Amino acid sequence: MTSTDLTGPGDPTDTAAASPRPAETDRDAAPQYVLPLVVRIERAEPPARTDALETAARAVLVMLSDERSAGDGEWAAAVRDWQDARIRKVVRRARGAEWRRAEALPGITVHGDGAEVRVFPPVPLDGWPKDLARLQVSGTDLDDPRTPAVPGPDGPVLWLNPELDMSAGKAMAQAGHGAHLAWWDLTDAERTAWREAGFPLSVRNAPAGRWTELTHSGLPVVRDAGFTEIAPNSCTVVSDHPALRARLGAGAEA
Repeated sequence: MTSTDLTGPGDPTDTAAASPRPAETDRDAAPQYVLPLVVRIERAEPPARTDALETAARAVLVMLSDERSAGDGEWAAAVRDWQDARIRKVVRRARGAEWRRAEALPGITVHGDGAEVRVFPPVPLDGWPKDLARLQVSGTDLDDPRTPAVPGPDGPVLWLNPELDMSAGKAMAQAGHGAHLAWWDLTDAERTAWREAGFPLSVRNAPAGRWTELTHSGLPVVRDAGFTEIAPNSCTVVSDHPALRARLGAGAEA
């Protein structure tokens, strides 16, 4: 599929919350890690595009919230190092024996309606496990067999830039970034509530007439570094979580 890089700040979760977020120069100088995501795409039954995007976004949240990613957990050091540098995510595809080999590696498989995405703890940019490094990054796109339903007014929505033409892999990584930014901006109690609900969310193209409004709303905005497919600093996703929206409304009324 594709890789993408988040130009947002470092991680305020766990012990990192008490420290200043790294400056851009610090993040560039830090050892670079990447979060691998693998989507299962069987020839006979590929997942729907929106289902794959939403499952990838949830997979990022599942990794961030897993107890192994916090404190002294077995993945915690890699997760901290990853978030202290550039927040890279790479989406690859697998089927058949490739998928079975990927499932045998340490990670978490997240299921959507029909999509399956396995997320792995961050790895050095040049240190991929061989069974993941051999997987294809490009060459497959996904479609929605029917128009996705309009999301409800009370659920989290990751709004995609309707003016950008992104492959499914690029959009999956961007949706993951959007979920990541929402996670950073939530309180511990709000994160717990979201996790206990199963991380419900929708990924949709923003209505063309609302995109400018959304990017100026104060909600988190993903700006891509531009390594693949789109121009640097492109706004790709707005993270519209009800808790964040409520805080903006409270601020406007104050």
